[in-house]
Amino acid sequence: MEKVLESITLPAEWARQDAVQLTWPHEGTDWASLLDEVVPCFVSVAKEVMKRENLLIVCPDAEAVKRQLGEYDAARVRFAEIETNDTWARDHGGISVHDSFGPTLYDFVFNGWGMKFAAAKDNLITRTLHAGGFFADQVQVANMAPFVLEGGSIESDGKGTLMTTAECLLSVNRNEYLQREEIENYLKDVFGLKRVLWIENGYLAGDDTDSHVDTLARFCDEHTIAYVKCTDESDEHFDELKAMEEEIMKFRQENGEPYRLVALPMADKVEWNGERLPATYANFLIMNGAVLLPFYGSPKDEQARALLQEVFPSREVVGINCLPLIKQHGSLHCITMQYPEGFVK
Repeated sequence: MEKVLESITLPAEWARQDAVQLTWPHEGTDWASLLDEVVPCFVSVAKEVMKRENLLIVCPDAEAVKRQLGEYDAARVRFAEIETNDTWARDHGGISVHDSFGPTLYDFVFNGWGMKFAAAKDNLITRTLHAGGFFADQVQVANMAPFVLEGGSIESDGKGTLMTTAECLLSVNRNEYLQREEIENYLKDVFGLKRVLWIENGYLAGDDTDSHVDTLARFCDEHTIAYVKCTDESDEHFDELKAMEEEIMKFRQENGEPYRLVALPMADKVEWNGERLPATYANFLIMNGAVLLPFYGSPKDEQARALLQEVFPSREVVGINCLPLIKQHGSLHCITMQYPEGFVK
């Protein structure tokens, strides 16, 4: 796909949005035994979205989801009945760009985070939504196969800088025949980038994504990065997250200035069935008028909220109980995908 570099923009998450997508849990997903716990979490996210913008719900049975939602603003939600494997819209959802052809959704290959899980149905969702008329008439879908890429693995400042992790993008189970330089050049080409900031360190126990950047470090605006900081030297994450912090401190903005850095607390340890779960406050969603922040039933929840409220003074920071979500190794940002203005009917 040949495009002119300067004509492509990968919007930042804080750009004005038309809608947020949720791909709903059901008995055919890994949530089958946990539906009573996780559905209320999805309902909470859905209702916060509907207060501020439109919501697109992908599900195999719209009537079942309507019953679960209870009272809701019907004018703000559209249901797309599509068969799905799972619920991680951040990673199977289309990635929105503006290019010389107008608003375009990049439909990358989603292979279940390096072929760990079934993904054949989820990999068809974006093109099925487009064929079903859910996107604005001017929106095109670009088939990006065979390149494998998940939305949770990239962070854009909207100005030509992308932040990502080497652990994920260089995984041999994604684009195994491509070297770092080839991947970086490809990203610069298709996203119109000037720079790629590579994070070499950092991980969360229980994470299936090979260290998605949205679990570790996030752009809050073009000058600010929020990241997870571990202060407990006895925690297994201490050394890796300290090394990540040192890397991020060396990052520079395009003008050469250091970034404003916001250290988010390392979430308290959460275990289930003897396994540590990947609780993280970095997995927040920026949307119109609000930031939805995962909560984990800890005093640190309010610490994280206070920090982000300072960073986003014009947006309400809303906590959502995400303890059910991390039982399947993801959190709030992972279940959502935003679409900028001009993308959704």
